[in-house]
Amino acid sequence: MINVNNLTLKYRNGKGVFNLNFEVKQGEVIGYLGPNGAGKTTTIRALLGFIKADEGSASIDGMDTFDDAPEIMKNLGYLPGEITFLDGMTGEEYLNYLAEVRGIKDRTREKELIQMFEFSPKGSIKKYSKGMKQKLGIVAAFMHDPDVYILDEPTSGLDPLMQNRFVELIKSEKERGKTILMSSHMFEEVERTCDHVLIIKDGHLVAHADIETLKNSQRKGYELKTTNNTQALELFTELGYEVDNVNDVVEVYVTGEQVDKFIKACSMLHVISLDIKAQTLEDVFMHYYARGNK
Repeated sequence: MINVNNLTLKYRNGKGVFNLNFEVKQGEVIGYLGPNGAGKTTTIRALLGFIKADEGSASIDGMDTFDDAPEIMKNLGYLPGEITFLDGMTGEEYLNYLAEVRGIKDRTREKELIQMFEFSPKGSIKKYSKGMKQKLGIVAAFMHDPDVYILDEPTSGLDPLMQNRFVELIKSEKERGKTILMSSHMFEEVERTCDHVLIIKDGHLVAHADIETLKNSQRKGYELKTTNNTQALELFTELGYEVDNVNDVVEVYVTGEQVDKFIKACSMLHVISLDIKAQTLEDVFMHYYARGNK
């Protein structure tokens, strides 16, 4: 449903996105990760047809994202990272305006979303809190029941309960065969909702894999308790491992080919306990950036 081929878009300051290649199949949820300035928003702007690529192409449902942008928007749900609403409107007036523009006759979906997020669209949008504005943005993006969603930091400003409601919404949309590209800093949110993840750094994709494969392909962490942690730290440091001492537990990070060597080194110590340190998607993400991987 979403296809990006050698997409390049350069700004005058040299930043941008370079030779991006990825696809999102129908019914897939893809997480798009990277810090501010990495190129996520630029990618999204190109997909929405706001800017034309210097090289390469992008399409949604077989249509060019720049040339066919008006047609694409009819069946696209977009939630921007920074939502700007029309001045002087109430939430109710804003949703009525969108319904009229989109030609929505059945407002059932809209009412379901309002109930799900415990949101009242009455009152001036100017007086809404950040969380209320985010709820309004979610309702606006999902109310016309499109087949494709592009979501930029969708749970920004939501409390934990509403974040969980949003995760439930994404899971239900996936079950209905909807296609979703979601930019997020919420690693737990991505782990709970996405099939695959893209990691972008300095405008280049540095990883593209399903979440479990990506986590398993990186270094593994082990937590050791020994009778002499100082000795353990010195030993693993000499062997070239990345080590840390956290709350009297020695943490050792090992890549796949080093596991046998690590286990043999443990036999030289008096080990009280040895556990695998659970690796989150955030650990993987930070590892890519800390090591400067490309």
